[in-house]
Formats: sequence, structure tokens, C-alpha cells
Amino acid sequence: MLRSVSICTLLFALNAILANPLKAQDFKDRLPRIPPVAPADALATFQVEPGFRLEQTVAEPLLVDPVALSFDENGRLYVIEMRDYSEDDTANLGRVRLLEDADGDGKFEKSSVFVEGLSWPTAILCCRGGVVVGAPPDIWFFKDTDGDGKADQRQKLFSGFGRSNVQGLMNSFRWGLDHRIHGAASSAGGDVSAEVANASPPPVKQRINGRDFSFNLAQPPLYDFRLESGGGQHGMCFDAAGRKFASSNSDHIQQVMFEDRYVARNPFLAAPGPRVSIAADGPAAEVYRTSPVEPWRIVRTELRVAGAVPGVVEGGGRPAGYFTGATAVTIYTGDMYPPEYRGNAFVGDVGSNLVHRKILKQTGIEQRAFRADKGREFLTSNDIWFRPVQFANAPDGCLWVLDMCREAIEHPKSIPPAIKQHLDLTSGRDRGRLYRVVPQNVTLRKPPRLGEASAAELVALLAHPNGWHRETAARLLFERQDRSTIAALEKQAASGTTPEGRMHSLYALAGLQALTSDTLLAACQDREPLVRLHAVKLSEGLLGEAPALAKQLLGMAEDENLDVRYQLAFTLGQLPGRPAVPTLARLLERDGEQRWMRLAVLSSSASRGGELLSQLLQPQTEQKRDAQFLATLAEQVGREAQPNQVAAVLDAVEKLPSDQQPLAGVAVRGLSQGLAKSKSPLRQQLMSAGGKAGAVLQTLITQSISAAQDSKRKEADRAAAVQNMALAPFAQALPVLTLALDSKQPHSVQLAAVDTLSKFDDPAVARLLMAQWSQYTPGVRTAAVEALFARPQRATALLEAVKAKQISATQLDPARLQVLAKSRQESVARLAAEVLQGMKLGRRTEVVEAHRDVLKTPGDVERGRLAFRKICAACHRLENHGFETGPNLAAMRNRGPETILLNVLDPNREVNPQYLNYVVITDDGRSLTGMVSSETATSITLRRAEGQTDTVLRANIDEFTSTGLSIMPEGVEKQLSKQDLADIIQYLMSIP
Repeated sequence: MLRSVSICTLLFALNAILANPLKAQDFKDRLPRIPPVAPADALATFQVEPGFRLEQTVAEPLLVDPVALSFDENGRLYVIEMRDYSEDDTANLGRVRLLEDADGDGKFEKSSVFVEGLSWPTAILCCRGGVVVGAPPDIWFFKDTDGDGKADQRQKLFSGFGRSNVQGLMNSFRWGLDHRIHGAASSAGGDVSAEVANASPPPVKQRINGRDFSFNLAQPPLYDFRLESGGGQHGMCFDAAGRKFASSNSDHIQQVMFEDRYVARNPFLAAPGPRVSIAADGPAAEVYRTSPVEPWRIVRTELRVAGAVPGVVEGGGRPAGYFTGATAVTIYTGDMYPPEYRGNAFVGDVGSNLVHRKILKQTGIEQRAFRADKGREFLTSNDIWFRPVQFANAPDGCLWVLDMCREAIEHPKSIPPAIKQHLDLTSGRDRGRLYRVVPQNVTLRKPPRLGEASAAELVALLAHPNGWHRETAARLLFERQDRSTIAALEKQAASGTTPEGRMHSLYALAGLQALTSDTLLAACQDREPLVRLHAVKLSEGLLGEAPALAKQLLGMAEDENLDVRYQLAFTLGQLPGRPAVPTLARLLERDGEQRWMRLAVLSSSASRGGELLSQLLQPQTEQKRDAQFLATLAEQVGREAQPNQVAAVLDAVEKLPSDQQPLAGVAVRGLSQGLAKSKSPLRQQLMSAGGKAGAVLQTLITQSISAAQDSKRKEADRAAAVQNMALAPFAQALPVLTLALDSKQPHSVQLAAVDTLSKFDDPAVARLLMAQWSQYTPGVRTAAVEALFARPQRATALLEAVKAKQISATQLDPARLQVLAKSRQESVARLAAEVLQGMKLGRRTEVVEAHRDVLKTPGDVERGRLAFRKICAACHRLENHGFETGPNLAAMRNRGPETILLNVLDPNREVNPQYLNYVVITDDGRSLTGMVSSETATSITLRRAEGQTDTVLRANIDEFTSTGLSIMPEGVEKQLSKQDLADIIQYLMSIP
């Protein structure tokens, strides 16, 4: 049963804690140790889905602390033992264990240590007669060359992976369809390079933060290390079709929507983050545990809710009942379960001692994951020592479960010392189990001996119904490089009995460098979309030299399958020249409402965006033209500043009839903005052009001036018109922007004026932004501060105004000032340091104590609602009002008035990394701040108050640093009276 926490109890506890620091003795009676269950008794603790049974295949002492495994081609099992979890990072206790099943009954009788002396090992994959092992900061290759069961060959392949977080280490090595080893980098990131002795120059380091990686052991000495889309915490896998999925701590299933290489080829593509949460019931979905909640979790949650110890309060103050330790997402690709289980996703929750099952269904280009069974889980245990940290699709066609078997699994820094003293985070170092989930009344196959299989047998196995057999056969064919298999592979690619077999045969041919355009041409016409999709993808290397294949792809915009068309949009980026333009335009016509299709087309538009935009602007087109897409594409053309592409856009604008003038305005505006960012002289030519483009631009400016000043127009139209003032000369725009800044104007119009002013590099910008300072609402003032801080000369003007006491220093973010105090410009740094020195925000604890009487002040819900929308809605959304920049506050009622007060007055007491404030200095001297909302190969997106975002191309970033502080600034009490705080608290407490 979950324990509820009364507000009165927590307030009493908090007051006692504040008066007397936490002591271990305070919790001794509430934190009993939980004894383990013996291996022989463990199966009795489980509840498994009806129709299945659980088998224990090995347990201690033959195995301890399993966190990753890999079967070799002959069914031998290599297992990572992470005995040094969680604090013994320097003890080198990690091992690779080799297990063998001599009689083929599915249970391992022989156990030996294959490798020892590793620190925090987390990942493993069998290949080339040995194993690749991830043990941050390194990736190793180990092999037994003399047959004694122990590795005598040790080669370090890569180094530089992060190890700052024991729960954020690299993990999940997977063999890809592309014959590469893929891995999840997790949250620790790193700067990775190949290990090559005496290399000159040394191998280049690659920053891996926010992404995954892959490499190819067939290409020494650098092994072609690449960055890949991803970035999940622990758990990464591919389904049978090659789609990629990830899991993170409180976001249990995510899909990776595109490959990093596709967006990397277009340096001006500001792509969104590739990972999307796909669970229909939410990231931290409800789970149905059968185990009791650990006592230490209950006590820690109570203390967190009370604000007595730092930490993120999840689940509305509940210690359990939802995903808190999601791990090891795995798509079932076996052949022993009933058909309805194939393609299902399985996710562990180590904190709740269970295995969760999701059914995947396609909704557009994305998958959607639905709970399989309401009110129960696929597998649970009433033993809190059951820790399902990873899964595996096994040779027997079943799903295997790795049970680390620990008394406690938690990051050691997340446990308060007063609690931690009653725990033993090494407890379980001598325990560990493997289980397999087996359907009732099914006879399992014996362990395989694929190492002895002939080349012909391996080709046939590419069509095996069990995913492990297909993958292992594909790997062995690649490793052997036996070209005698080419004819058989070509035959199976053309007429194999299963789509999986035909698909794998195509990749096997590619691995032998024997894939021909004729084979791909036939595969592009296969009856199954799975085969067509991968044929399109594999065509990328041949398009420039195979006219018939290129012609086939150019006609596939009419393919009946959306996934095939999505892949086609990416692949066409590899086709040289203009021929792909009409097909890309047709894909937008068919699927332009899909955001991922728009992204794919943009990724393929580099160096031909002008021709594509010209196609989309044709008067006779049936394309449902999205203005935002057209503007984005036009800006890209401007940033590339290729005269022939700019000319293509201008020519299309010239030909547009008068009734499509708005589209012309969108194109010219985007083009002008892009040319301005590229600092191309072509912009001046555009602005002064005597042709229709120049006339369109001038007409747009004239119409925008009128619309911006027309109070009868819709607010959104007026704001857009104000944004268009960026196209006008500053002298012409100034009167319009001055009016738009007036406090009588709608909020969005004021924000548009601030944003537009920030685009001009004129000394008058700072004076105008500060002229009406006292009349700004908090949201507008925040935007104005960002605009002023964005340029050194503006920042100087602001700081001088603060020093002269024309503007209050308390309205500035101390974190921002700290960054400015380190500015390269001496005058800015000096002024910022002086302002910081003079600020008197006070110690946060003192501020909290000074406002504690607010908790006894009666509040009013309606006044609180109004105050919230005035002050807080810039970063928080509630009751369909505000912006989702900061955390969702809907569960705040469960945390109590005390916690609300602490979060408002002391936002940096404990900061969730998701909401850290970052500063980006661009190569042209601009300064931008916000939380990182996404990263791709080409860009970083910052989000701040009012939902405002800045997407910065990596090529334009000079400095990128974290302030270490929350995006919520300190000093909010300067904007709120005590009564305001009481009213806001009362309002938040009233939310259901």
C-alpha cells in the first residue's frame, strides 16, 4: 500500500528539522533492513502474465550482479557483472562472466570468469570470436585465443566516455542492420576518440553529449566512430524493421525519429530533438507493483515533500506507483510467443520490481505505445530485491530477464546521509539471477551451433522466424566476407519467402560490397513495404551512377506506404542535382501535414532549396502550402546565399499572380532574413530590387505598417505585422515599434516589438527598450532584458542604467550577471561585477524565513489565479493559461504549501537538470539564454519565458556554458507581496 503524507505532519517535521539538523538516529526505527530471498524460493515471489511461466536459468554463486548479456553464435552466454555498483568506482570489481549450458536444458551448469578488473562495466556484444565491452571511459575488445575460457587478447578501442553518473553510463550494445555496433551514450556523455598507439596527429575527439554512437570493427584503426541520434538514459534497441527506441528514468519508452547523419548534411537545418515520448499513458505512467514500497523511499519522499532534503518530488508526493527507474526498453523479436506479443515493447522498472508491456501501433510516422493490460503488469515480484535491469531476445525465442538482485538501487547522491547510514548500497554484490519467460506447453529448441553453420545455412537463416537467428547469421556473414554467398543472397533478396529474409539479404550483399543497382531496382518494387523501405535506404550510395534506380526512386512519391515515403524524403538528399525537386514537392503535397516529413524534406533541400521553393510557389500547384514551412525554407536559401538559388526564388515570386501576394511576402521575408544572417550582399540587392521581388518587399512593409497600427485587427495579425518591421530600414520601422511597445498594446504585440527591435544593431534600440521600463509586465520585461543582454553595447547601456538606479538591479537575473561578469569585454565585465556586488537579494534561507508567515495568511483563489497568470504564467501552464517552459504545476497541491513557498523563494535549492539555465555566445557576439530543449547534429534549441525559443546552429556557437542555476530566477518576492504569495499558494492548492 502507498502511504499518504499529511501536510500538517510534514510541516511539523520540517520545523523540527530546521531546528535540529537531520541525524541518522532519527530514522533508525523506520528503516529496517530487508532480507533477500534464496534462489530456490525466488520463483514463488513472482506473478507472470497468464499463459506464461518463469524459469530461473542461473543464479548465484554461478553469477552475480548481471547488467548486460550477449549470446555468441554457439549459445554460450557472456554476462557483465557490475559488482562495483554504485560507489566502488575505483575498486575495479567488474567482470565478464562466461556461462555454458552443456546438456542443452536451458540452465547453465558451467561458469567461469572471462575478464576481470573492470570498473563500472555496462555493455557487451559478441563478435569476431570475442566480446566488445563497454566500461567507461573505455570500450574494449577481449578474445580467448588459446581456448582456456579466459581472455588473453585485450585491446582498447575507444576512450573518453563520461562516468560522472553511475546511472548514466554508456549501455545497450546492439548489432545494427548496417553491420555496425550501436550503443547508447546515456547522460554522462563524453569526448570520445579511438585508441591508436603513437598516432600523429592523435585521433580527433568527438563530443557525444545528447546523442548515441556506432562503430565498425571491420575498419581499424579508427573503426569509423560516428555520432548517432538518441540520447536516452539506460536502454536502447531496434525492432525487426530497424526502428530505434530508447528509455529514460521517468520516460519509459521513446522513439528515435531520424538518423543524425541526415540532418548533419544540411548545416542550416535547425532540427528538433530526435527522441519523442510515445507512451499513450504518459512518460511516468502508472505501474502496478506487487512489492511493498521500500521504507527508505517513503522516508525520503516525505522529507523531499517537506523541503527538508533536496530532490525532485515526483508523482505528486507519492513514493511509488509510477515509473521512476524505467530501463532496458526491448522490442520482442522472438518466435515462441503468440503472434499478438511479437513487436511488443518490454520495459523494466527497477524501483518497482516489475516488467511492463506495451503494444505498439503506428499513428502517422510515429509509433504509439499502449498499455497491454490495465491493472496488472507482465511480470512482478513481491520481493524488493528483484531488479530487472536489462532484457534479451534469446536463441530459444524467449525474452530473458537480467535480475541484478540488489537490496537498494539508487544513485548514492540521491539518498540523504541520515537515511543512507541505515542502508548498505553494496548489499547484493554476491547475488544475481537470470530468468526466461516461457509460454506454457511449449517445447524450446536446443542451444544453437551457428559457428559451425555453412555459408548456405547462414543465408537461409536470414529468413528464420526468430530475430536472434537472423541477426546472428547476418553478423557471421559479414565477419566471414565469403563472396561465394553472393548468388544465394541475390536469389533470396529477389524471391525469398519472408520480407525479413529479403531485407537481411540486401544488407548482407551491402556488407560484401556486392549490392547492385539491378538488385535494388527489383527490391524497390517488392510487394512488402519493409523491403521497399530498406531498398530505398540502401540505394543512397548508388544513385549517382545508376540512372534507372534514380528514376525508380523519383517515382516512389506515390508509394502506398507512409514509412517508405518518409525514408524516400531522406534518401533523395543523396541524389545530386535538381531531379529530386519535383518528387520532394510531391511528398510535401501528400504528407506535408506530418512534421517529420517536413523535416525530412528540409534535410534533403540543401543547395537546392531555392528550386524547391520555386516549385512550391508555382501558381498551378495543388500543394497545401504551409506558410511556416515556406518561411523556413526561404530563410535557409538566404543563409546559403547561393546566387542561383536566390534567383530561383525571385523568379518564382515574379510569376505569382496578385491573388497570391501573401505567399510572395512570406517567401521574400524569409529570404531577406536569411540573407541578413549570412551577411550576404545579395540582401541589399533584394531590398533595392527594381523587379517584382523588391516591389513585394516594399508592399509587405507598407501593409505591415498599416496593420501593426490598426487596433481593430486581430492581435495575432498585428504581432506578425510588427515582426515584418525587421525587413524595413530602422528609421522606417522605429515609429511602428515605438507604438507597439506601449503598455496599452496587447501582450503579444509588445513581445513582437521587443523581438523585432533585437534584430537591429542600432544604439537607439537600447534607449527605446528602456524608455518604458516601469510599464512592462514581467513577461515583456524578461524579453527586454534578453534583448538588451544579447549585444555588448546594449548590455552596457542596461548596466549603466542600473548603476544610475534608473532600473532596479533586482529585476535582473543574478545568473545572467555572473556570466556577464566574465565577459571578454572589460567594460561589460566591470559593470556587471559592480551591479552584482551591490545587489541585496539576501541569502535564500533568510528570505524563506522572512516569508514563513505567508503560510498562515488566508489566501483567495481568484486573486491567486490572477496573480499566477500575471507573474507565473510566463513559464508555467495551468488551466490552459501560460507557457510550458518550467515544470508542470498540476501536482503541486500534493506537495503542500511549504514546498510551494520554498520553490518560489529558493528555486536553486535543488534544480532538476532539465531546467538548468544555459548561456550561448554566438560568433557575432550575441548572448542567448534558456534551458536546452533539444540538440541535434547541427543545432541547439534554448527555451525561456513566454515559450520563446532560440535555435542556434552549432557552427555559429562561440561559447556554450551552464550557469548551474535554475531557469527560474531568484528574487521573485520583489514582484509579489506576501498577500500575493498567499493567494497563489491557495490557488495552486485548489487545483484538482
